[in-house]
Amino acid sequence: MKRFSQLALPYIVWAALMLILPMALIALYSFATGGNSIVSFTLTLEHYQKFFTDPDFLIVLGRSLWIALETTLICLLIGYPVAYFISKSSEKWQNILVLTITLPTWINMLVRTYAWIGLLSEGGLITTILGFFGISDAELLYTEGAVLLGMVYNFLPFMILQINTSLCKMDHSLLEASADLGARPVATFRRVTFPLSLPGVINGITLVFLPAVSSFFIPKLLGGGQYFLIGNLIENQFITVGEWNFGSAISMIMAAIMMLMMMLVRKVETRNRGGKEE
Repeated sequence: MKRFSQLALPYIVWAALMLILPMALIALYSFATGGNSIVSFTLTLEHYQKFFTDPDFLIVLGRSLWIALETTLICLLIGYPVAYFISKSSEKWQNILVLTITLPTWINMLVRTYAWIGLLSEGGLITTILGFFGISDAELLYTEGAVLLGMVYNFLPFMILQINTSLCKMDHSLLEASADLGARPVATFRRVTFPLSLPGVINGITLVFLPAVSSFFIPKLLGGGQYFLIGNLIENQFITVGEWNFGSAISMIMAAIMMLMMMLVRKVETRNRGGKEE
């Protein structure tokens, strides 16, 4: 046990310096006044009051939650059939298909998002293809649809891989037992396959929703600054306006929302397994 504690010590130090300390500083700034200095300040709740009493900020928060929800739903509707198809393929094809899904993630997300600017811009590949069908005046770039497309493209692999892992780990003898008992494929999927894959679905929802709700460079690039989300608001407060205290307060509010979402996800997963939280 002592040996294990010694091995864990470097990680504990790293977590304290890289995770706990920055979060503690952000929390301190969020309750403080006096600018960017923490030498002299007074504690206050005015930054939180400012956020929740200004309708513009609440609109940005609602818009961020809504587009994150849309992204998660689309990723689930696309990702589950793809993951199901991969899990039903032979082992050789599974490896090839998983590699195909993960290959784009080897490229930096910022570079991948920049590529969509060229595809969606006037004279780009997509607008040229649409022109052959008589849709030449469609505005694709710097719209909500472009932001949503960028979100789904970047976060879809997380959904597919989580669901595929859950489906591949499933005990296939249960499917055979269901068929032996006379259940049709649809009934087997509804009563056996889908319930057993729910842990992967829940993990996929978590891995898509949390980064989507706080993303800032995707709406900045594909929205052209016209589609403002909560991540852009935080970036703006820190870099452009210089209101570190207010930006820290918004960051803490988003952290609280994410923690609440994770708690709800854990409760749903625990209930699905028929157990109790430890």
